[in-house]
Amino acid sequence: MIYDIVHVTRFDYGAHVKFARCNLRLKPIDWPGQRLETYTLNVSPAGRTTPARAEAGLANVTRLTIDEPVRKLTIESIARVTVDRLVPVPDESDPTLGEIAATARASRDLSPAGPASYLFPSPLIPLDHEIAAYCAPDLDPGRGALEAGIELARRIQRDFEFDATATLVDTPPHEAFAQRRGVCQDFAQIMITGLRAAGLPAAYASGYIRTIPPEGQPRLVGADATHAWVLLWCGPVRGWIGLDPTNGIWMASDHIVMAVGRDYAEIAPVDGVVLGSGAQEMDVSVDVAPVEE
Repeated sequence: MIYDIVHVTRFDYGAHVKFARCNLRLKPIDWPGQRLETYTLNVSPAGRTTPARAEAGLANVTRLTIDEPVRKLTIESIARVTVDRLVPVPDESDPTLGEIAATARASRDLSPAGPASYLFPSPLIPLDHEIAAYCAPDLDPGRGALEAGIELARRIQRDFEFDATATLVDTPPHEAFAQRRGVCQDFAQIMITGLRAAGLPAAYASGYIRTIPPEGQPRLVGADATHAWVLLWCGPVRGWIGLDPTNGIWMASDHIVMAVGRDYAEIAPVDGVVLGSGAQEMDVSVDVAPVEE
């Protein structure tokens, strides 16, 4: 599949912003099963952009600096990405969860894609005993990794209700867990909490899903916005396998990875510092359209 992605972020400030410096993580990364073909970033009415180094996680970072007064700001990200990723199929030869945990603990790969970086709690995804106990029945150390991972994702999808009004971007996992409702970020954080509590490397993936589904298939929850899901490291042969607990499905041809980190704070699409005296409103729109052959 070839996708054209248009991601537009609009800021409306209550008073003139005199200076801003932001990190933009809007350019999709190259990741197994996908390749970035073209990319364009447009900022208006003002702003200077320069490449920057990712301080954590896997992301393409652009530094945006605004040093003249503005009341409105529009950031338009346009990408074309080729996705060639099959639906994973569990196999009897898959390593068990216990084997994966042991291999990850022994790993000396400390790169942003190495499993050791994703074994432990992170600032936005702390250890939580209640969530760990909820996830534990699906995470017996003797189970095959892929089989266990998809069963947990499907159970979260069944047990939790998607409700865009129930949580905010900074809602901690234990609050969404207690409510049994939230959005894709909440469900991903809950699943990651459980996986890490079981000693398994689990990463937070930010990206997109196809806006309009193929004919005859249901529309995925999370379209028209940035989406979040889980990557579970399944050993050196299988590598990172994507699991989407919001929809109870695998990451496959409908998912495009934008960035990967320990939690949302490492790979937020836009963050930074703004100097101004008024409030701000932000509006985000996303369209992911397959390119006609």
